[in-house]
Amino acid sequence: MRRRVVITGLGVISAIGQNPDAFWKSCLEAKTRVERIPEHWLYYGDFHSRIWSPLPAVDYAAYGIGRIEEKQLDPSTLVGLACSFQALDSAGLHYALLDHKRNTYSLSSVDQERTGVFMGTGIGGLGTFASCYSYHLLLRQKEALAKAYAQLREHPAGAILKQVHEKMIVPRRFNPFGVAMTMPNACSANIGIKFNLYGSNNAYCAACASGTVAIGHGFKAVRSGELDVALVGGVEHLSDEYGGLFAGFDTVRALASANEDPDKANRPFDRDRTGFLFSEGGGAVFVIEDLEHARKRGARIFAEILGYGETCDGFNIMMMESGGGQITRMLRLAFADAGVSAEEIDYINAHGTGTRLNDETETAVIEQVFGKTVLINSTKSLIGHTLGASGALEALVTVLSIHHKTTHVCRNLEHPIRDLNFVTQVDAFPIRTGLSQSFGFGGHNAALILREYP
Repeated sequence: MRRRVVITGLGVISAIGQNPDAFWKSCLEAKTRVERIPEHWLYYGDFHSRIWSPLPAVDYAAYGIGRIEEKQLDPSTLVGLACSFQALDSAGLHYALLDHKRNTYSLSSVDQERTGVFMGTGIGGLGTFASCYSYHLLLRQKEALAKAYAQLREHPAGAILKQVHEKMIVPRRFNPFGVAMTMPNACSANIGIKFNLYGSNNAYCAACASGTVAIGHGFKAVRSGELDVALVGGVEHLSDEYGGLFAGFDTVRALASANEDPDKANRPFDRDRTGFLFSEGGGAVFVIEDLEHARKRGARIFAEILGYGETCDGFNIMMMESGGGQITRMLRLAFADAGVSAEEIDYINAHGTGTRLNDETETAVIEQVFGKTVLINSTKSLIGHTLGASGALEALVTVLSIHHKTTHVCRNLEHPIRDLNFVTQVDAFPIRTGLSQSFGFGGHNAALILREYP
C-alpha cells in the first residue's frame, strides 16, 4: 500500500531571505538582489554579462555551527545544514546535543534508522575545489614573482611584475579537508552526521533539476514505507575568487547581458530576455513524512506531495530538445503517479530561466498540455538561477503558494512570449494543486505535484 506523504518543515537560505517568512515576504514584494560582478574578476577576463545575484553572509553561529566546522565544510554544505536546522524547528522535531566535541545532535522524536536524507546539488563544493586548485597552482608562481620583483624593483618591468603579483589571489593554505569538502555528497552526508540519521542518505546530481530530483526520490522512499521521515532539498554555492564558473556560463552566452539596467536584465518569458541571472547560491530543505506519522505527533502540515515524474531528453548535454517531447512525457508520468489530470493543476512554478530556447520550449509545452488558463510564474525572475538549488527553492514557493493561496509576480515580464496566464500582480488565487518543474543540462526533466492538506 502506498502511503501518503506530507511536508511538515521548511528551511531556506536565499539572496532575498534567510528563513521561510522573510523569503516569502520578499517574494510577494517582488524583491530581488542584483549587483555588479566583483571588480577583481575583470583582472582575469572580460565578460558579456556584468551582473549577478550575490548571497548575503549567513550567520552560521546562530545555528550552533562552530568556527572549526566553518573551516572544514564547503559553503554549500553549511547552507544545507542551516536550512536543515530551520526545517526541523519548523516541523517541531526536537534535537538535543549528543556529542559536545563533535557538535552532533540526536532527534528524539523520530526513529533515526527510518529517517533519511536526500539532497541535490549541481556541482557540490566548487568553491573549495577552486581554492585548493588555486593554491596548488599559484603559490610557487607568486613566490617567484615576489623574488623577481625584488630584483627588478627599479627596472620598468618591475611595475608590471608588481601588478601581476598583487592581482594574483592565492588562498592562505591548501585545506586538508579539501577532498571531503568538494564531494557532491558532502552536504547530504554531513546532515546525516550532524543529526545522527541512519536511513538512506543520497546525493543527486542532475544539474539544474538536482533539487527536484532529490525531493522526488525522498518522497518515493517515504511513500514506499522504506522511511518514515526524510530531510530533502537542494543546495548550491557558486562563488570563486576568479569568477571561473560565471565565465563558463558567460562564454556560452547563457547569462543575462542587459548590463546597462541591471534591475531589468532578468526577465523570464519576456520578449526581450537575454539569459538567466547568475546567482551565487542558496538552498531549501523540507521535512517530509508519512501522513500517519505526522498525525500521531500532531504536526503542522504545509502541503501533501501527490506525485513525481522524471525523464531524460537523451538529446544534448547543454541544449533542451526543442520539441519538448520528453518534458511532455515527464508531465504525463507525474499526473499518473499523482492520480490527477492536467485540468486539476491550478498553478505551475515554471523552470523559467530567461534563456531563448528554454522559455520558448517550456511555454509551448505548457500551452499544449494545460491550455491558457493555468497560473504561471518563475521564481528565477526574483532570485536568479541557483542551479542545483533552484528546484528546491521553487518547490518551496509552490508549497507556500498553496498554503497561503497567493503567489508572486513574474518580475520584469512586460512583453510575454506567449498568451498564457502569467502572474502579473499579487492577488488571492484559488490554488489547491500546484506543479513545480525543473530541467537540467544533460536533458534531465523532473516535476513534483503538490496539493493542499487536507
